[in-house]
Amino acid sequence: MFRPNESEDNRRPIRAKAQPARARSSGSLLDQAGPDTHHNNETQPVYRAYRGEDRAKAETPAQPTATTWQGEDDPSALDAKLHAQWESVKQIGIGHVLRWLQRGVLVILAMAIIGVIVAFGYATTTEPRYTVYTDLIVDPSNFNVTPDDLTAVNPQRDSQLLEVGSKVRVMTSGNVLRQVIRDQKLTEDPEFFKPSLLSSLFGGSGKTLSQDERELSVQRALEERVTATREERSFVVMLAVWTADPEKSIRLSNAIVEAFQAQLFQSSSESAGRIAASINARLDELRTSVTHAEEKVEQFKRDNKLQSSAGELTSSRISSALDTQVLDAQQRLIQAETRYNQMRSAVADRQTASATIFDSAAMTTMRGNYTALEQQIGAMTRTYGSRHPRLVAMQSERATLERAIAEEADRILQQARQDSDQARATLTQLRSRSDTERATVFTNNDAQVQLRELERDARAKAAVYETYLARTNQISERQEIDTSNVRVISNPVAPKKKSWPPSTAVLMAGGAVAGAIIGTGLALLFGLAGYLRNARPRYISA
Repeated sequence: MFRPNESEDNRRPIRAKAQPARARSSGSLLDQAGPDTHHNNETQPVYRAYRGEDRAKAETPAQPTATTWQGEDDPSALDAKLHAQWESVKQIGIGHVLRWLQRGVLVILAMAIIGVIVAFGYATTTEPRYTVYTDLIVDPSNFNVTPDDLTAVNPQRDSQLLEVGSKVRVMTSGNVLRQVIRDQKLTEDPEFFKPSLLSSLFGGSGKTLSQDERELSVQRALEERVTATREERSFVVMLAVWTADPEKSIRLSNAIVEAFQAQLFQSSSESAGRIAASINARLDELRTSVTHAEEKVEQFKRDNKLQSSAGELTSSRISSALDTQVLDAQQRLIQAETRYNQMRSAVADRQTASATIFDSAAMTTMRGNYTALEQQIGAMTRTYGSRHPRLVAMQSERATLERAIAEEADRILQQARQDSDQARATLTQLRSRSDTERATVFTNNDAQVQLRELERDARAKAAVYETYLARTNQISERQEIDTSNVRVISNPVAPKKKSWPPSTAVLMAGGAVAGAIIGTGLALLFGLAGYLRNARPRYISA
Protein backbone atom coordinates (compact mmCIF):
# COMPACT_ATOMS: atom_id res chain seq x y z
CA MET A 1 0.00 0.00 0.00
CA PHE A 2 1.01 3.68 -0.24
CA ARG A 3 3.41 5.00 2.39
CA PRO A 4 4.28 8.68 2.72
CA ASN A 5 7.95 8.06 3.28
CA GLU A 6 8.35 5.66 0.39
CA SER A 7 11.08 6.60 -2.07
CA GLU A 8 10.47 7.47 -5.68
CA ASP A 9 12.13 4.25 -6.82
CA ASN A 10 9.57 2.11 -5.00
CA ARG A 11 6.63 4.03 -6.44
CA ARG A 12 5.76 3.54 -10.06
CA PRO A 13 2.97 5.66 -11.48
CA ILE A 14 1.07 4.10 -14.28
CA ARG A 15 0.29 6.48 -17.09
CA ALA A 16 -2.88 6.13 -19.04
CA LYS A 17 -2.54 4.87 -22.56
CA ALA A 18 -5.17 7.26 -23.81
CA GLN A 19 -2.79 10.20 -23.84
CA PRO A 20 -1.21 9.54 -27.23
CA ALA A 21 -4.60 9.02 -28.73
CA ARG A 22 -5.84 12.28 -27.25
CA ALA A 23 -2.74 14.05 -28.45
CA ARG A 24 -3.36 12.82 -31.96
CA SER A 25 -6.99 13.97 -31.93
CA SER A 26 -7.89 17.32 -33.30
CA GLY A 27 -10.87 19.62 -32.85
CA SER A 28 -12.06 22.38 -30.47
CA LEU A 29 -10.71 23.16 -27.01
CA LEU A 30 -13.76 21.54 -25.45
CA ASP A 31 -13.06 18.31 -27.44
CA GLN A 32 -9.44 18.38 -26.38
CA ALA A 33 -10.42 18.85 -22.74
CA GLY A 34 -12.62 15.76 -22.79
CA PRO A 35 -14.87 14.74 -19.92
CA ASP A 36 -13.71 15.66 -16.46
CA THR A 37 -14.02 12.08 -15.22
CA HIS A 38 -11.71 10.79 -17.93
CA HIS A 39 -9.14 13.44 -17.13
CA ASN A 40 -9.35 12.68 -13.45
CA ASN A 41 -8.77 9.00 -14.11
CA GLU A 42 -5.79 9.85 -16.25
CA THR A 43 -4.20 12.20 -13.72
CA GLN A 44 -4.94 10.18 -10.57
CA PRO A 45 -1.65 8.93 -9.11
CA VAL A 46 -1.32 5.11 -9.07
CA TYR A 47 1.26 3.45 -6.81
CA ARG A 48 2.57 -0.10 -6.60
CA ALA A 49 2.79 -2.06 -3.31
CA TYR A 50 6.03 -3.42 -1.88
CA ARG A 51 7.41 -6.70 -3.21
CA GLY A 52 8.17 -9.80 -1.20
CA GLU A 53 6.17 -10.71 1.82
CA ASP A 54 4.08 -7.64 1.58
CA ARG A 55 3.09 -8.66 -1.96
CA ALA A 56 2.16 -12.12 -0.84
CA LYS A 57 0.06 -10.73 1.90
CA ALA A 58 -1.56 -8.41 -0.53
CA GLU A 59 -2.61 -11.31 -2.78
CA THR A 60 -4.21 -13.10 0.19
CA PRO A 61 -7.99 -12.66 0.18
CA ALA A 62 -8.06 -12.31 3.97
CA GLN A 63 -6.11 -9.04 3.72
CA PRO A 64 -7.62 -6.93 0.94
CA THR A 65 -6.54 -3.72 2.59
CA ALA A 66 -3.16 -3.88 0.95
CA THR A 67 -4.63 -2.91 -2.40
CA THR A 68 -7.81 -1.05 -1.42
CA TRP A 69 -8.69 2.48 -0.15
CA GLN A 70 -8.26 2.81 3.60
CA GLY A 71 -10.78 5.63 4.19
CA GLU A 72 -10.62 9.35 4.64
CA ASP A 73 -9.65 9.13 8.31
CA ASP A 74 -6.28 7.69 7.44
CA PRO A 75 -3.65 10.50 7.53
CA SER A 76 -1.70 9.00 4.69
CA ALA A 77 -4.87 8.76 2.59
CA LEU A 78 -5.71 12.42 3.33
CA ASP A 79 -2.24 13.47 2.22
CA ALA A 80 -2.64 11.42 -0.91
CA LYS A 81 -6.00 13.04 -1.61
CA LEU A 82 -4.62 16.55 -1.17
CA HIS A 83 -1.69 15.69 -3.36
CA ALA A 84 -4.03 14.34 -5.99
CA GLN A 85 -6.16 17.50 -5.88
CA TRP A 86 -3.10 19.72 -6.20
CA GLU A 87 -1.89 17.69 -9.17
CA SER A 88 -5.36 18.07 -10.67
CA VAL A 89 -5.31 21.87 -10.22
CA LYS A 90 -2.05 22.00 -12.13
CA GLN A 91 -3.73 20.30 -15.07
CA ILE A 92 -6.57 22.88 -15.37
CA GLY A 93 -6.58 24.56 -18.76
CA ILE A 94 -8.65 26.95 -20.81
CA GLY A 95 -10.73 24.05 -22.03
CA HIS A 96 -11.89 23.24 -18.51
CA VAL A 97 -12.80 26.88 -17.90
CA LEU A 98 -14.81 27.07 -21.12
CA ARG A 99 -16.60 23.80 -20.29
CA TRP A 100 -17.47 25.07 -16.83
CA LEU A 101 -18.81 28.30 -18.32
CA GLN A 102 -20.80 26.30 -20.88
CA ARG A 103 -22.37 24.25 -18.11
CA GLY A 104 -23.12 27.43 -16.03
CA VAL A 105 -24.76 29.46 -18.82
CA LEU A 106 -28.12 29.19 -17.10
CA VAL A 107 -26.65 30.40 -13.80
CA ILE A 108 -25.02 33.35 -15.54
CA LEU A 109 -28.23 34.29 -17.33
CA ALA A 110 -30.25 33.90 -14.16
CA MET A 111 -27.89 36.14 -12.19
CA ALA A 112 -27.89 38.72 -14.99
CA ILE A 113 -31.71 38.77 -14.97
CA ILE A 114 -31.74 39.06 -11.20
CA GLY A 115 -29.26 41.99 -11.46
CA VAL A 116 -31.54 43.74 -13.97
CA ILE A 117 -34.56 43.23 -11.72
CA VAL A 118 -32.71 44.49 -8.64
CA ALA A 119 -31.39 47.52 -10.55
CA PHE A 120 -34.84 48.37 -11.87
CA GLY A 121 -36.33 48.07 -8.40
CA TYR A 122 -33.60 50.26 -6.95
CA ALA A 123 -34.08 52.86 -9.69
CA THR A 124 -37.84 53.04 -9.12
CA THR A 125 -37.79 53.04 -5.32
CA THR A 126 -34.72 55.09 -4.48
CA GLU A 127 -35.34 58.69 -3.48
CA PRO A 128 -33.68 61.06 -5.98
CA ARG A 129 -30.91 63.40 -4.88
CA TYR A 130 -30.46 66.96 -6.13
CA THR A 131 -27.10 68.41 -5.19
CA VAL A 132 -26.34 72.14 -5.21
CA TYR A 133 -22.92 73.72 -4.77
CA THR A 134 -21.92 77.01 -3.14
CA ASP A 135 -18.42 78.45 -3.49
CA LEU A 136 -17.06 80.63 -0.70
CA ILE A 137 -13.77 82.38 0.03
CA VAL A 138 -12.80 81.87 3.66
CA ASP A 139 -10.05 84.43 4.16
CA PRO A 140 -7.95 83.64 7.27
CA SER A 141 -7.16 87.37 7.63
CA ASN A 142 -10.16 89.03 9.25
CA PHE A 143 -11.03 92.69 8.78
CA ASN A 144 -8.66 94.90 10.76
CA VAL A 145 -11.19 97.06 12.57
CA THR A 146 -8.85 97.91 15.46
CA PRO A 147 -5.07 98.28 15.24
CA ASP A 148 -4.51 95.75 18.02
CA ASP A 149 -7.21 93.14 17.54
CA LEU A 150 -7.70 90.16 19.82
CA THR A 151 -6.24 87.63 17.38
CA ALA A 152 -2.99 88.18 15.55
CA VAL A 153 -2.69 87.38 11.83
CA ASN A 154 -0.14 84.66 11.07
CA PRO A 155 1.66 85.44 7.78
CA GLN A 156 2.74 81.81 7.20
CA ARG A 157 0.70 80.13 4.48
CA ASP A 158 0.64 76.72 6.16
CA SER A 159 -0.85 78.24 9.30
CA GLN A 160 -3.39 80.13 7.22
CA LEU A 161 -4.42 76.92 5.45
CA LEU A 162 -4.82 75.19 8.81
CA GLU A 163 -7.02 78.05 9.98
CA VAL A 164 -9.14 77.80 6.84
CA GLY A 165 -9.41 74.04 7.37
CA SER A 166 -10.63 74.65 10.91
CA LYS A 167 -13.28 77.07 9.66
CA VAL A 168 -14.37 74.52 7.02
CA ARG A 169 -14.89 72.02 9.83
CA VAL A 170 -16.97 74.61 11.67
CA MET A 171 -19.19 74.91 8.57
CA THR A 172 -20.35 71.30 9.01
CA SER A 173 -20.21 71.28 12.80
CA GLY A 174 -23.11 70.38 15.04
CA ASN A 175 -23.69 73.97 16.16
CA VAL A 176 -24.18 75.17 12.60
CA LEU A 177 -26.38 72.23 11.61
CA ARG A 178 -28.54 72.55 14.73
CA GLN A 179 -29.07 76.24 13.96
CA VAL A 180 -30.13 75.30 10.42
CA ILE A 181 -32.48 72.65 11.81
CA ARG A 182 -34.14 75.20 14.07
CA ASP A 183 -34.35 77.92 11.41
CA GLN A 184 -35.71 75.64 8.70
CA LYS A 185 -37.85 73.53 11.10
CA LEU A 186 -36.40 70.31 9.73
CA THR A 187 -37.77 68.30 12.66
CA GLU A 188 -41.16 68.67 10.99
CA ASP A 189 -39.85 67.66 7.55
CA PRO A 190 -40.61 63.98 6.80
CA GLU A 191 -37.58 63.78 4.52
CA PHE A 192 -35.27 64.28 7.48
CA PHE A 193 -37.29 62.97 10.40
CA LYS A 194 -38.91 59.62 9.77
CA PRO A 195 -40.45 57.56 12.59
CA SER A 196 -38.98 54.14 13.18
CA LEU A 197 -40.60 51.00 11.82
CA LEU A 198 -41.85 49.90 15.24
CA SER A 199 -43.44 53.28 15.97
CA SER A 200 -45.10 53.22 12.54
CA LEU A 201 -46.51 49.73 13.19
CA PHE A 202 -47.90 50.78 16.55
CA GLY A 203 -49.40 53.97 15.17
CA GLY A 204 -46.81 56.36 16.54
CA SER A 205 -45.26 59.22 14.60
CA GLY A 206 -42.20 60.02 16.70
CA LYS A 207 -43.95 62.78 18.64
CA THR A 208 -43.17 61.01 21.90
CA LEU A 209 -39.48 61.84 21.40
CA SER A 210 -38.12 64.93 23.06
CA GLN A 211 -37.07 67.94 21.02
CA ASP A 212 -33.38 67.22 21.61
CA GLU A 213 -33.79 63.63 20.42
CA ARG A 214 -35.63 64.78 17.31
CA GLU A 215 -32.94 67.37 16.55
CA LEU A 216 -30.22 64.77 17.07
CA SER A 217 -31.93 62.39 14.65
CA VAL A 218 -32.34 65.14 12.04
CA GLN A 219 -28.74 66.27 12.59
CA ARG A 220 -27.44 62.80 11.81
CA ALA A 221 -29.49 62.72 8.63
CA LEU A 222 -28.35 66.21 7.64
CA GLU A 223 -24.68 65.42 8.27
CA GLU A 224 -24.86 62.75 5.56
CA ARG A 225 -26.17 65.28 3.06
CA VAL A 226 -23.68 68.10 3.65
CA THR A 227 -20.02 68.16 2.64
CA ALA A 228 -17.52 71.02 2.60
CA THR A 229 -14.13 70.75 0.89
CA ARG A 230 -11.34 73.22 0.30
CA GLU A 231 -9.75 73.44 -3.10
CA GLU A 232 -6.05 72.68 -3.35
CA ARG A 233 -3.70 75.61 -2.67
CA SER A 234 -6.49 78.17 -2.26
CA PHE A 235 -8.91 79.58 0.27
CA VAL A 236 -11.96 78.64 -1.84
CA VAL A 237 -14.36 76.26 -0.10
CA MET A 238 -17.07 74.31 -1.93
CA LEU A 239 -20.23 73.45 0.02
CA ALA A 240 -22.34 70.61 -1.38
CA VAL A 241 -25.89 69.94 -0.13
CA TRP A 242 -28.36 67.41 -1.50
CA THR A 243 -32.03 66.72 -0.83
CA ALA A 244 -34.96 65.30 -2.73
CA ASP A 245 -36.06 68.80 -3.81
CA PRO A 246 -33.80 71.25 -5.72
CA GLU A 247 -35.36 74.30 -4.07
CA LYS A 248 -34.95 72.76 -0.64
CA SER A 249 -31.29 72.07 -1.40
CA ILE A 250 -30.76 75.73 -2.32
CA ARG A 251 -32.60 76.88 0.78
CA LEU A 252 -30.56 74.63 3.06
CA SER A 253 -27.29 75.68 1.40
CA ASN A 254 -28.05 79.36 1.98
CA ALA A 255 -29.13 78.62 5.54
CA ILE A 256 -25.88 76.78 6.24
CA VAL A 257 -23.80 79.68 4.92
CA GLU A 258 -25.75 82.17 7.05
CA ALA A 259 -25.48 79.96 10.13
CA PHE A 260 -21.75 79.50 9.47
CA GLN A 261 -21.16 83.25 9.30
CA ALA A 262 -23.27 83.74 12.42
CA GLN A 263 -21.31 81.01 14.19
CA LEU A 264 -17.98 82.68 13.35
CA PHE A 265 -19.29 86.01 14.65
CA GLN A 266 -20.72 84.36 17.76
CA SER A 267 -17.44 82.56 18.40
CA SER A 268 -15.40 85.77 18.16
CA SER A 269 -18.00 87.65 20.22
CA GLU A 270 -17.98 85.01 22.94
CA SER A 271 -14.18 85.03 22.99
CA ALA A 272 -14.20 88.80 23.35
CA GLY A 273 -16.83 88.52 26.08
CA ARG A 274 -14.76 86.01 28.04
CA ILE A 275 -11.69 88.22 27.78
CA ALA A 276 -13.66 91.30 28.81
CA ALA A 277 -15.12 89.44 31.80
CA SER A 278 -11.66 88.28 32.87
CA ILE A 279 -10.29 91.81 32.56
CA ASN A 280 -13.26 93.22 34.49
CA ALA A 281 -12.60 90.78 37.30
CA ARG A 282 -9.02 92.01 37.35
CA LEU A 283 -10.02 95.69 37.17
CA ASP A 284 -11.35 95.73 40.74
CA GLU A 285 -7.99 94.58 42.09
CA LEU A 286 -6.14 97.07 39.91
CA ARG A 287 -8.46 99.89 40.97
CA THR A 288 -7.87 99.10 44.65
CA SER A 289 -4.13 98.90 44.12
CA VAL A 290 -4.02 102.26 42.32
CA THR A 291 -6.12 103.94 45.02
CA HIS A 292 -3.88 102.59 47.77
CA ALA A 293 -0.75 103.74 45.96
CA GLU A 294 -2.12 107.25 45.40
CA GLU A 295 -3.21 107.48 49.04
CA LYS A 296 0.31 106.59 50.12
CA VAL A 297 1.66 109.41 47.95
CA GLU A 298 -0.70 111.98 49.42
CA GLN A 299 -0.13 110.76 52.97
CA PHE A 300 3.61 111.07 52.51
CA LYS A 301 3.18 114.63 51.22
CA ARG A 302 1.09 115.55 54.25
CA ASP A 303 3.54 113.98 56.66
CA ASN A 304 6.50 115.78 55.10
CA LYS A 305 4.58 118.98 54.28
CA LEU A 306 5.31 118.62 50.60
CA GLN A 307 3.25 120.84 48.40
CA SER A 308 3.71 121.16 44.69
CA SER A 309 2.40 123.46 42.03
CA ALA A 310 2.88 122.91 38.32
CA GLY A 311 5.23 120.04 39.07
CA GLU A 312 7.42 122.10 41.46
CA LEU A 313 7.52 122.01 45.22
CA THR A 314 6.01 125.05 46.95
CA SER A 315 9.01 125.30 49.25
CA SER A 316 11.30 125.57 46.24
CA ARG A 317 9.16 128.26 44.73
CA ILE A 318 9.02 130.13 48.06
CA SER A 319 12.78 129.84 48.41
CA SER A 320 13.27 131.21 44.91
CA ALA A 321 10.86 134.07 45.64
CA LEU A 322 12.66 134.86 48.91
CA ASP A 323 15.98 134.92 47.15
CA THR A 324 14.54 137.43 44.70
CA GLN A 325 13.14 139.50 47.57
CA VAL A 326 16.51 139.43 49.36
CA LEU A 327 18.15 140.82 46.26
CA ASP A 328 15.50 143.52 45.99
CA ALA A 329 15.89 144.33 49.70
CA GLN A 330 19.63 144.58 49.30
CA GLN A 331 19.12 146.96 46.40
CA ARG A 332 16.69 149.07 48.40
CA LEU A 333 19.04 149.16 51.38
CA ILE A 334 21.88 150.32 49.21
CA GLN A 335 19.72 153.06 47.73
CA ALA A 336 18.39 154.12 51.17
CA GLU A 337 21.88 154.26 52.72
CA THR A 338 23.25 156.19 49.72
CA ARG A 339 20.41 158.73 49.97
CA TYR A 340 20.85 159.05 53.71
CA ASN A 341 24.58 159.63 53.36
CA GLN A 342 24.04 162.26 50.67
CA MET A 343 21.52 164.06 52.90
CA ARG A 344 23.90 164.02 55.82
CA SER A 345 26.64 165.49 53.68
CA ALA A 346 24.27 168.24 52.45
CA VAL A 347 23.24 169.06 56.01
CA ALA A 348 26.84 169.12 57.14
CA ASP A 349 27.76 171.44 54.25
CA ARG A 350 24.66 173.66 54.93
CA GLN A 351 23.39 173.02 51.41
CA THR A 352 19.93 171.92 52.39
CA ALA A 353 18.34 174.74 50.46
CA SER A 354 20.08 173.90 47.23
CA ALA A 355 20.64 170.14 47.50
CA THR A 356 18.30 168.28 45.23
CA ILE A 357 18.45 165.20 47.44
CA PHE A 358 15.79 166.77 49.59
CA ASP A 359 12.92 166.19 47.21
CA SER A 360 9.75 166.55 49.26
CA ALA A 361 6.82 168.66 48.07
CA ALA A 362 7.14 171.12 50.95
CA MET A 363 10.85 171.48 50.30
CA THR A 364 10.17 172.22 46.66
CA THR A 365 7.64 174.94 47.58
CA MET A 366 9.95 176.44 50.16
CA ARG A 367 12.81 176.46 47.72
CA GLY A 368 10.66 178.25 45.21
CA ASN A 369 9.66 180.83 47.81
CA TYR A 370 13.22 181.15 48.99
CA THR A 371 14.49 181.77 45.45
CA ALA A 372 11.79 184.35 44.76
CA LEU A 373 12.53 186.07 48.08
CA GLU A 374 16.24 186.14 47.26
CA GLN A 375 15.51 187.82 43.98
CA GLN A 376 13.34 190.44 45.61
CA ILE A 377 15.94 191.17 48.27
CA GLY A 378 18.60 191.54 45.68
CA ALA A 379 16.51 193.92 43.59
CA MET A 380 15.55 196.06 46.58
CA THR A 381 19.11 196.15 47.87
CA ARG A 382 20.29 197.52 44.58
CA THR A 383 17.44 200.00 44.51
CA TYR A 384 16.95 201.13 48.10
CA GLY A 385 20.07 200.07 49.89
CA SER A 386 20.52 197.61 52.71
CA ARG A 387 18.67 199.67 55.35
CA HIS A 388 15.33 199.98 53.74
CA PRO A 389 12.56 198.87 56.11
CA ARG A 390 10.99 196.71 53.52
CA LEU A 391 14.31 195.01 52.91
CA VAL A 392 14.74 194.37 56.63
CA ALA A 393 11.32 192.71 56.74
CA MET A 394 12.15 190.59 53.74
CA GLN A 395 15.47 189.54 55.29
CA SER A 396 13.63 188.52 58.43
CA GLU A 397 11.25 186.55 56.27
CA ARG A 398 14.19 184.89 54.54
CA ALA A 399 15.66 183.84 57.87
CA THR A 400 12.36 182.32 58.83
CA LEU A 401 12.21 180.50 55.48
CA GLU A 402 15.73 179.17 55.92
CA ARG A 403 14.83 177.74 59.32
CA ALA A 404 11.80 176.10 57.79
CA ILE A 405 13.96 174.64 55.03
CA ALA A 406 16.44 173.41 57.60
CA GLU A 407 13.66 171.78 59.61
CA GLU A 408 12.23 170.18 56.51
CA ALA A 409 15.65 168.93 55.54
CA ASP A 410 16.16 167.52 59.00
CA ARG A 411 12.78 165.82 58.79
CA ILE A 412 13.65 164.37 55.39
CA LEU A 413 16.98 163.24 56.76
CA GLN A 414 15.31 161.47 59.64
CA GLN A 415 12.89 159.86 57.22
CA ALA A 416 15.77 158.68 55.07
CA ARG A 417 17.43 157.28 58.15
CA GLN A 418 14.29 155.41 59.07
CA ASP A 419 14.01 154.11 55.52
CA SER A 420 17.58 152.88 55.67
CA ASP A 421 17.04 151.18 59.01
CA GLN A 422 13.79 149.62 57.78
CA ALA A 423 15.49 148.37 54.58
CA ARG A 424 18.23 146.81 56.68
CA ALA A 425 15.72 145.18 58.99
CA THR A 426 13.73 143.90 56.03
CA LEU A 427 16.88 142.50 54.44
CA THR A 428 17.81 140.76 57.66
CA GLN A 429 14.35 139.27 58.00
CA LEU A 430 14.27 138.13 54.38
CA ARG A 431 17.69 136.55 54.72
CA SER A 432 16.53 134.68 57.79
CA ARG A 433 13.42 133.40 56.04
CA SER A 434 15.47 132.54 52.97
CA ASP A 435 17.87 130.49 55.05
CA THR A 436 14.95 128.75 56.73
CA GLU A 437 13.25 127.98 53.43
CA ARG A 438 16.52 126.84 51.95
CA ALA A 439 16.90 124.32 54.75
CA THR A 440 13.32 123.25 54.17
CA VAL A 441 14.05 122.83 50.48
CA PHE A 442 17.00 120.58 51.27
CA THR A 443 14.82 118.51 53.58
CA ASN A 444 12.03 118.36 51.00
CA ASN A 445 14.48 117.36 48.30
CA ASP A 446 15.58 114.44 50.43
CA ALA A 447 11.96 113.51 51.06
CA GLN A 448 11.15 113.97 47.38
CA VAL A 449 13.43 111.07 46.47
CA GLN A 450 11.13 108.73 48.34
CA LEU A 451 8.12 110.65 47.05
CA ARG A 452 9.21 110.10 43.45
CA GLU A 453 9.51 106.37 44.12
CA LEU A 454 5.97 106.31 45.50
CA GLU A 455 4.75 108.39 42.58
CA ARG A 456 6.43 106.05 40.08
CA ASP A 457 4.76 103.07 41.68
CA ALA A 458 1.41 104.86 41.61
CA ARG A 459 1.89 105.93 37.98
CA ALA A 460 2.84 102.41 36.93
CA LYS A 461 -0.21 100.93 38.59
CA ALA A 462 -2.40 103.67 37.20
CA ALA A 463 -1.00 103.08 33.70
CA VAL A 464 -1.78 99.36 33.91
CA TYR A 465 -5.24 100.11 35.25
CA GLU A 466 -5.94 102.66 32.52
CA THR A 467 -4.66 100.26 29.87
CA TYR A 468 -6.90 97.48 31.13
CA LEU A 469 -9.84 99.84 31.43
CA ALA A 470 -9.40 101.15 27.88
CA ARG A 471 -8.88 97.62 26.56
CA THR A 472 -12.02 96.45 28.32
CA ASN A 473 -14.08 99.18 26.73
CA GLN A 474 -12.54 98.41 23.34
CA ILE A 475 -13.23 94.68 23.66
CA SER A 476 -16.77 95.36 24.82
CA GLU A 477 -17.36 97.37 21.66
CA ARG A 478 -15.54 94.70 19.63
CA GLN A 479 -18.22 92.19 20.65
CA GLU A 480 -20.72 94.05 18.49
CA ILE A 481 -18.53 94.09 15.35
CA ASP A 482 -18.33 91.18 12.89
CA THR A 483 -14.79 91.02 11.47
CA SER A 484 -14.97 87.59 9.81
CA ASN A 485 -13.97 87.73 6.14
CA VAL A 486 -16.19 85.11 4.46
CA ARG A 487 -17.60 85.88 1.02
CA VAL A 488 -19.88 83.87 -1.27
CA ILE A 489 -18.45 83.91 -4.78
CA SER A 490 -20.89 81.47 -6.36
CA ASN A 491 -24.48 81.17 -5.17
CA PRO A 492 -26.26 77.80 -5.40
CA VAL A 493 -28.41 77.20 -8.48
CA ALA A 494 -30.98 74.51 -9.19
CA PRO A 495 -29.37 71.46 -10.86
CA LYS A 496 -30.56 70.38 -14.30
CA LYS A 497 -30.80 66.73 -13.31
CA LYS A 498 -30.61 64.58 -10.24
CA SER A 499 -27.19 63.59 -8.98
CA TRP A 500 -28.33 60.13 -7.82
CA PRO A 501 -29.42 57.59 -8.83
CA PRO A 502 -28.37 57.41 -12.49
CA SER A 503 -30.93 56.77 -15.23
CA THR A 504 -32.90 53.52 -15.15
CA ALA A 505 -31.26 52.25 -18.35
CA VAL A 506 -27.77 52.78 -16.95
CA LEU A 507 -28.68 51.07 -13.68
CA MET A 508 -30.27 48.10 -15.48
CA ALA A 509 -27.23 47.72 -17.72
CA GLY A 510 -24.96 47.89 -14.70
CA GLY A 511 -27.16 45.36 -12.86
CA ALA A 512 -26.99 42.99 -15.83
CA VAL A 513 -23.21 43.27 -15.99
CA ALA A 514 -22.85 42.81 -12.24
CA GLY A 515 -25.20 39.82 -12.25
CA ALA A 516 -23.36 38.24 -15.18
CA ILE A 517 -20.04 38.70 -13.36
CA ILE A 518 -21.45 37.11 -10.21
CA GLY A 519 -22.98 34.27 -12.26
CA THR A 520 -19.64 33.71 -14.04
CA GLY A 521 -17.92 33.47 -10.69
CA LEU A 522 -20.49 30.99 -9.40
CA ALA A 523 -20.23 28.85 -12.56
CA LEU A 524 -16.46 28.70 -12.27
CA LEU A 525 -16.70 27.98 -8.54
CA PHE A 526 -19.18 25.11 -9.06
CA GLY A 527 -17.08 23.62 -11.91
CA LEU A 528 -13.88 23.77 -9.86
CA ALA A 529 -15.62 22.16 -6.87
CA GLY A 530 -16.86 19.26 -8.99
CA TYR A 531 -13.47 18.92 -10.64
CA LEU A 532 -11.68 18.67 -7.28
CA ARG A 533 -14.30 16.35 -5.85
CA ASN A 534 -13.53 13.72 -8.57
CA ALA A 535 -9.78 13.85 -7.93
CA ARG A 536 -8.85 10.68 -5.85
CA PRO A 537 -5.61 8.64 -5.54
CA ARG A 538 -5.41 5.03 -6.91
CA TYR A 539 -3.16 2.16 -5.72
CA ILE A 540 -2.15 -1.00 -7.67
CA SER A 541 0.07 -3.96 -6.96
CA ALA A 542 3.47 -4.26 -8.52
